[in-house]
Amino acid sequence: MELIRIIISVLIPPLGAFLKVGLGMHFWINLVLTLCGYFPGLIHVIWLLAKK
Repeated sequence: MELIRIIISVLIPPLGAFLKVGLGMHFWINLVLTLCGYFPGLIHVIWLLAKK
């Protein structure tokens, strides 16, 4: 399951954040970062996956 979560996170960062933390604050932060640019959202979701 973790490998699937990583692949989804690379393709669609907000979905990866949702799968990790649900509809919490980090999901919304990731959504805004991804809308500003793909790489800020990607960096944030990688940080979320590595954090927990």
